[in-house]
Amino acid sequence: MDLKSYIREIPDFPKKGINFKDITPLLADAKAFAYAVDALVDSCVSKNIGYVVCIEARGFVVGAPIAYRLGAGVIMVRKPGKLPYECSSLSYDLEYGSATLEIHKDALKEGDRVIVADDVLATGGTALATIGLVQSYGAEVAGTAFLVELSFLKGADKIRPHAVNALMKFDY
Repeated sequence: MDLKSYIREIPDFPKKGINFKDITPLLADAKAFAYAVDALVDSCVSKNIGYVVCIEARGFVVGAPIAYRLGAGVIMVRKPGKLPYECSSLSYDLEYGSATLEIHKDALKEGDRVIVADDVLATGGTALATIGLVQSYGAEVAGTAFLVELSFLKGADKIRPHAVNALMKFDY
């Protein structure tokens, strides 16, 4: 299935010069979405995964069905103040500024094997911070799952040596 045909490009969003890759048409098409989830699950099924760690917010949509199919739990990583329980946090630098992510303090334990899931891998900063949160518990990142990789932004380079699994790559 040509999944790229389900990606809508929005020029100059959210600001001039950015060609936004909109995944909502893929999510809205039941067959395309099922195909995408199945393809991501196929790359994870032999890795003995206990949890899928999903990055806010579209990562929840991608990661939850993967976890369901793997028989794994879902763990949410969110911006500060969005999770209801005690949290661990990690701040990281962005191209222009900084950001912080949080995870529940009881989310993981040493030895847990996880997949980190999100919709798009761009510069890799958010994925790298999420990996850092996971590893702070002694858990192991067995791989990643993304619908789209914007390969021209070199985000995969930041998160290696962790396996990068992206269904579609865009070089522009």
